[in-house]
Amino acid sequence: MNTMNSAQNRDYDVLVVGAGPTGLLLAGDVAAAGLRVALLEKRREESKLTRAFAVHARTLEELDARGLADELLQTGARLSDLSIFGAVHVDMSKLPSRFPELLITPQYQTERVLLRRALDAGATLLRGAEVTGLRQDADAVEVDALVDGETVTLRAAYAVGSDGVRSTVRRLLDVDYPGESAISSVMLADVRLDTPPEDVLAVGASKQGFAFMAPYGDGWYRVIAWDHAEQLPDSAPVDFEALCRLVTSVLGKDHGLHDPRWTSRFHSDERQATSYRVGRVFLTGDAAHCHSPAGGQGMNTGLQDAANLSWKLVAAVRGWAAPGLLDSYQAERHPVGAHVLRTSGGLLRLSIGQSAPLRLARGLAKALGSHLAPLARRGGMEVSGISVSYRDQAPAGSHRLVGDRAADVALAAPADGKGPTRLYEALREGRFVLVGPDATTSGEDFPADWSDRVVTATAPSLTSEWLLVRPDGYIAWAAENPTPTQVRTGLTAWLGN
Repeated sequence: MNTMNSAQNRDYDVLVVGAGPTGLLLAGDVAAAGLRVALLEKRREESKLTRAFAVHARTLEELDARGLADELLQTGARLSDLSIFGAVHVDMSKLPSRFPELLITPQYQTERVLLRRALDAGATLLRGAEVTGLRQDADAVEVDALVDGETVTLRAAYAVGSDGVRSTVRRLLDVDYPGESAISSVMLADVRLDTPPEDVLAVGASKQGFAFMAPYGDGWYRVIAWDHAEQLPDSAPVDFEALCRLVTSVLGKDHGLHDPRWTSRFHSDERQATSYRVGRVFLTGDAAHCHSPAGGQGMNTGLQDAANLSWKLVAAVRGWAAPGLLDSYQAERHPVGAHVLRTSGGLLRLSIGQSAPLRLARGLAKALGSHLAPLARRGGMEVSGISVSYRDQAPAGSHRLVGDRAADVALAAPADGKGPTRLYEALREGRFVLVGPDATTSGEDFPADWSDRVVTATAPSLTSEWLLVRPDGYIAWAAENPTPTQVRTGLTAWLGN
């Protein structure tokens, strides 16, 4: 574990600005690969406040590939059906995943497991570091940070801005962040309840507004509420009695909110950076995109940004990245961010919009109920991230599976009884996985220096297909009954010579 207690100049492979979930996952990946990484965090102390409670299935799969999912699952409650402001229902139970559910747990629990992993892997954490300057040339990036009144300059091969909606890194890069406010004057409160909800979440919407309650798991609840008729600036104090009346009215039950330990207002924007990369500097998470709260996709989208970028940075630093690999981060993740903006924004407007067409749509959705089950399942695929694919970015002529998410197939039991039994366990080494019907015939003449980039595995369920699975769980290359030469050619395209 490395923690910098004094300002000093250091050389690193990667600098990550922002120690929220996105920055922590990325730093942990890079450090686990043996690179030198520093995390710069403006906050001096870990925050117990939380904005995100939802951890979706695809994020749980990415955490599973890092050995963290089972631990995080113990911190919260699981839902098989998500109600978005009481107007739209999304079915998670039929997801083709080891995690056909939505985990409800406060964001600080996600940060806790990711922080421990990053520090254990050797990442350096610098708290109280306020970034003030950024420069880059053809060889490196320099970041200036103010720490305890002293300026420290850190130099690295690459830098990543994971520093939120008001990203300093994005501002210093002069990257546009166009968009608009999706909803304003949303009230937040952390409270105790006399009568907890019967379900994990209490969600409702009416002409008056909407209300939402989620458990921290320790007796406290986060309340989020919006009054259509009272639009005040973010700086306006929250009238707790008015908040209680609104929640009771919308949810149809008085849960006895009391002892608020914190209240605030916020507005939610829909924005996306025009570019996720400027030279040697990248943007991830809220620094790259922010969304409507509908569907709880914000943190999840950021974590999946980090999973996409981290292994590419490792390849670039190690010197075996294929041409254009770093550019593929923008090509793959920018469309995903844009899609999440559209879907979460659409869900929000459908849920709370007051126009006649939107009220009619809500009424039809409630009236048809179970008849919309196929749409609810499709919604589960969309909101959970399971449907994300990079197929559109695959080279012309690629196998039909290239770019798709890899399913967590069972692997042949190791002869010694040790080792991975599922694909996502094999991914925990942070390397590519070449998986096929029989790993012993996959090409015994692999170059020795590929051992840090790929492992092989046998999946009995694959009768003829060979898959090269990227460290982020997407299929890089695939072929039917390939020859050893074809396998080697496919690997060389991704792993270098």
